[in-house]
Amino acid sequence: MEHTALVDAPVEEVVAWFSRPGAIDRLLPPWQPLRVVSEATSLASGTAVLALPLGLRWQATHDPQRYEPGRQFVDRLTNPVLRHLVPWTHTHRFEGVGANQTRVSDRIDTRVPDRFLAQNLAYRERQISGDLGSHHRLRGPSGGLTVAVTGSTGLIGSALCAFLSTGGHRVVRLVRTRSAVWPRYHEDRVWDPACPAPDLLDGVDALVHLAGSPVAGRFSAAHKMAVRNSRVEPTRALAELVGTRPMVVASAVGFYGPDRGDEILTESAARGRGFLADVVADWERAADPARSTGARVTHVRTGIVQSAGGGMLAVLRRIFALGAGGRLGDGRQWVPWISLDDVLDVYLRGLVDDSLEGPVNAVSPNPVTNREYTATLARVLRRPALIPVPAMGPRLLLGGDGAREFVMAGQRAHPAVLVEVGHQFRHPDLEPALRHLLGRVPVS
Repeated sequence: MEHTALVDAPVEEVVAWFSRPGAIDRLLPPWQPLRVVSEATSLASGTAVLALPLGLRWQATHDPQRYEPGRQFVDRLTNPVLRHLVPWTHTHRFEGVGANQTRVSDRIDTRVPDRFLAQNLAYRERQISGDLGSHHRLRGPSGGLTVAVTGSTGLIGSALCAFLSTGGHRVVRLVRTRSAVWPRYHEDRVWDPACPAPDLLDGVDALVHLAGSPVAGRFSAAHKMAVRNSRVEPTRALAELVGTRPMVVASAVGFYGPDRGDEILTESAARGRGFLADVVADWERAADPARSTGARVTHVRTGIVQSAGGGMLAVLRRIFALGAGGRLGDGRQWVPWISLDDVLDVYLRGLVDDSLEGPVNAVSPNPVTNREYTATLARVLRRPALIPVPAMGPRLLLGGDGAREFVMAGQRAHPAVLVEVGHQFRHPDLEPALRHLLGRVPVS
């Protein structure tokens, strides 16, 4: 199998992108059941290890004999069991085309039929071009930033760390305990959300604060307390430490309440009613100590993040694949969706764009209703969407508040701030976004 792509970046930048930690994370198709355990130490040598289902490991070892600096690296499957079943040699070649373009060529020698590889390689091409394009548009200072990140193991956090790292930024993950992934990230720092150490941010240029207890779940008193307590006071404690560094803090479109009908909700819209609206308002106010010291604080009011690797789409994909999908209730509620890669770009802009401050709606400029969303997902997956979910179902599972404020909620949020600064979305429209994330893009 051979695949060639033309990337709008100098060959030196493309090779550097591949050589940095996180590249393999950015290239793995999210619909594949793979997880990075460890990365190769360099393009010239070392072994990358991926976790497969059933406890299997994919070990891809870089071949030093075939390494050509700045031009080629080769990895081979070396797992003693799998290599006899699935022989695999992947040759990566890079060739400058003029001053600002690179021809990236992949050749995979294997028994796996080409039709199973085509989507993976096309996805890699889109990711390389998209990431390099974003880093080119949103350049930070020469040499990159040192960015501390909380919530680095979550859906957004893990992707953001890889994205920043491959873009030339140094990432310092702030973790609460020394977990199983600790050896993979030697610059991790342990932090206590209730009382972070005074030197926690030493040597750091900016802070991204993503940590918080998951909102999904039955809205019991204990669940609500966990959602609030994991956001408000830890944010205040970090804001008291950040000094004048830029601080980009996670937030949510839940600020606008669960149902504002067809009202277009820009960042200047009034706060809504309900538990989540109250939590988000307090969460954002908790960053006031940073503002008082002159820090630029950005609140990323995120919509429903689309990723085949987690969140709502990962759940719906399984349901729709069984032919059991359908709209929620009457389907008229608005879905403020955004692709995972577009969320990463918003966080990068929050770090490097001095004009971005205050609340920012991280949503697609083209929201859809739930009826439109489910019909589009069904079309992409070639499955029916004929089984509506009555409102009673979510109420039984999550309680009245959980159903109303989480599952059945809708906000017609609009990214007015991003549009005003000329932000470029990778996936402004739903169907192309879902096809990219689910591996359903037509390929030749």
